[in-house]
Amino acid sequence: MVTDPTTAALAARLLDTGLAHPALDPVDPAGTTVVVPVKDRTAELARLLAALRADLPGVPVLVVDDGSADPAAQAAVCAAHGARVIRHDTARGPSAARNAGLAAATTPAVAFLDSDCVPVPGWLGVLAAHLADPRLAVVAPRVVALPADRRGWVSGYEDAVSALDMGAHPAPVAPLTGVSYVPSAALLVRRIALDSGFDESMQVAEDVDLVWRLAAAGWRVRYEPAARVAHEHPARTADWLRRRAYYGTGAALLAERHGAAVAPVVMSPWSAAAWGLVLLGGRPGAVAAAGVLAVATRRLADRLGDPPPVQLAAGLVVRGTWSAGRTLARSVTRHHWPLVVPLLGVRKVRRLAAAAAVVDAVGAWWPHRHQVGLLRFAAGRRLEDLAYGVGLWRGALRARDPRALLPARPPRT
Repeated sequence: MVTDPTTAALAARLLDTGLAHPALDPVDPAGTTVVVPVKDRTAELARLLAALRADLPGVPVLVVDDGSADPAAQAAVCAAHGARVIRHDTARGPSAARNAGLAAATTPAVAFLDSDCVPVPGWLGVLAAHLADPRLAVVAPRVVALPADRRGWVSGYEDAVSALDMGAHPAPVAPLTGVSYVPSAALLVRRIALDSGFDESMQVAEDVDLVWRLAAAGWRVRYEPAARVAHEHPARTADWLRRRAYYGTGAALLAERHGAAVAPVVMSPWSAAAWGLVLLGGRPGAVAAAGVLAVATRRLADRLGDPPPVQLAAGLVVRGTWSAGRTLARSVTRHHWPLVVPLLGVRKVRRLAAAAAVVDAVGAWWPHRHQVGLLRFAAGRRLEDLAYGVGLWRGALRARDPRALLPARPPRT
C-alpha cells in the first residue's frame, strides 16, 4: 500500500522493473474517444462498430477513412452506428490516419482500434483504470485470435503465438525487456503524452517507434492482458508470410531511429564468451566456459553485497547464460539464417543449426502444447522465421544499415 513518498517511490520502482503490477478495478471509460483508422474493409468496420455500440453506447467513435475505394459505403456504415467520419481523399497510411483522429479528438484519452478487431466487452474500463497513473502514456490490451469461419493450416499456430499477442502476464513495456513493444491494433493513450503522435514516414513498425520514443521521454507504457481485443488473423498462408516479411522490414527503420534497441541478440560478454567456447571448443571449450561463468559469478557477487551472495549470483549467471543460449538459437533460425545457409555443407554447422531449430521449436511450443500439435507448431515457427528473416535482410540492405543485424549488450541497471 502506498502511504507516503517513500512507499510511492518503492512502488514505482517495482512497477517499472516488472516485479509488481497494479491491481486496479475497472473504471467508467468516460473521457475517451475511440479512433478507428480504416481503408476499405467495410464489412469488418460494420462488425467493429456494432461491437463498440453494444459495449460502449456513450463513448464517441471517430472513423478515419484513409482513401477507401467506396467512401459512400464507409459513410453509411458509420452513420448506421453513430460514428463520426474524417475522410482522406487519398491513402496516407495508418500512422497518418491515427494522427488525424488524435488531432480531432477532444477527450483526455484516445483508444485506437484497427478495423479488423472486435473488443471483448469491458476491455476499455480495464485499460482506463491505468490512467490514474499520471506518468502513464499508453496501455495495451491482449490481442487474441478472433474465431473465424475461414481457417488455414497455419491458424492453430497463429492462435497460439501471434506476433500481436504479448502473452498472459502484465508487464511494463520498454526496449530490450520481456515485452519490448505493443501493437497499434489496440491501444489506449493519454492524448497529451503523444505530442506529434505516430511517425507518418513509417508504414511499418510505427507502433514500436512510438512506444520507444515515449519510454525515452520518461513516460510509462504498460501491457494489461486482463483487457482483451480479438483480431482477425490471416487465414491464407501466403498472406500470413507476406505480413511477417513486411514486419521484418521495419527493423532497419527502428535501427535508424533507436540504434541498439532493435538488436536481434542481446547478451553479456560473459555469456557470449561461454557459448562461443562451448560451440567451438568441444569438451575443453565447455571446461573453459565453466571457468568463464565462475569468474562472472564472482564479479557479480562482489557487486551485489558484502558478504558476497555467491549462490544468488550463480543462479543469476546460469539463468542469464541459458537465456542467452535460447536467444542465439532463435537468431540462427530467424534473424541470421541467410548467413547460416551457405555454411550448411559443413557437418558441424549443419548439426548445430538443426539442433537450434529443434530446441527453439520445442521450447516455444511447450507452453502451448494443449492448443496446437508440435509438428504444426514447428512448421509454422520455421516458416515464420524464414519470412521474417527475408524482410529483415531486405530492409537492412535497402537502408544500407547493418545495425538491425548486430548484437548488443544488456542495458545497465
